[in-house]
Amino acid sequence: MHKIFLGIGGNIGNKADNFNKVYIFIKNKLGEIVNRSSVYETPPWGFSADDNFWNQVLIVETPFSPTEVLQKITEIENSFGRERETGKYNSREMDIDILYYDDLFIETKNLIIPHPRIQHRKFVLVPLNEIASDFKHPLLRLTSFQMLENCRDESVILKLEDFSSCKFLGVTTLV
Repeated sequence: MHKIFLGIGGNIGNKADNFNKVYIFIKNKLGEIVNRSSVYETPPWGFSADDNFWNQVLIVETPFSPTEVLQKITEIENSFGRERETGKYNSREMDIDILYYDDLFIETKNLIIPHPRIQHRKFVLVPLNEIASDFKHPLLRLTSFQMLENCRDESVILKLEDFSSCKFLGVTTLV
């Protein structure tokens, strides 16, 4: 089994329902969610939008290769109506990024792992630091905590305290 770190988020539609659905999709298509951060409300990054995002980091154990994981994530995003415009950020119901796959470095035409912008995005680093503060970036050799300390992103990241009281399907056994 491989340990993958996924960043999930969205800013349109019923966010709580979308998170419930994505947990089920991930469990059914990728593997067991073994840990998850709190959910954070964050401003859009790299573009303007009317609605803020909800973001979270999940740790998933999967038997699949990185290419298979990417294919399955694309299928999940497509089920949320995700449309990708090359080089352009936009609002979406659900976005799933592969942050890490074990401690591998992979660079192909369609896939770069670790995600190339982890160290610049506070909306990723805050939840990542919550559940894996000591995990080292395979290339930068910095922990999640160190990357967060060095991050220049000044976005306001708000932990959704009441989010944990929402009923989520299929995630009651998470630690």
